[in-house]
Amino acid sequence: MLLQPKKTKYRKIQKGKLAKFNFRSNKLKFGTIGLKATKSGTISSRQIEAARQAIVRKISRKGKLWIRAFPSVPITAKPTEVRMGKGKGAVSHWSVKVNAGAILFEIYGIAQNVAIAALKTGGAKLPVNTIILF
Repeated sequence: MLLQPKKTKYRKIQKGKLAKFNFRSNKLKFGTIGLKATKSGTISSRQIEAARQAIVRKISRKGKLWIRAFPSVPITAKPTEVRMGKGKGAVSHWSVKVNAGAILFEIYGIAQNVAIAALKTGGAKLPVNTIILF
């Protein structure tokens, strides 16, 4: 099940710009070990789900996993071989804009070496550079 909002105020939004560094969500709030983005970028809901599945498989469904990034930005795309103009395309997928320093995943209740291995495999599925935070 891919992540996406249940309701939105506006169907389509403009892309906007990303900040260099975010100081709002750069501390662990729920778990004891976490995955932190070191570069800014956009992460799609499919990539978050792929990382989540990889982490859950490594920790063999023990402990607790928190996903701190929710994809709430609609990304639109026009069909291939369509001429220019005629408005903005339909929503193709949902993504989240991640600033550098944001926590993406947190784990609690797992041995530290298992959690590190799980977060490394999960971070490999993401398009942004990540580090593991204790």
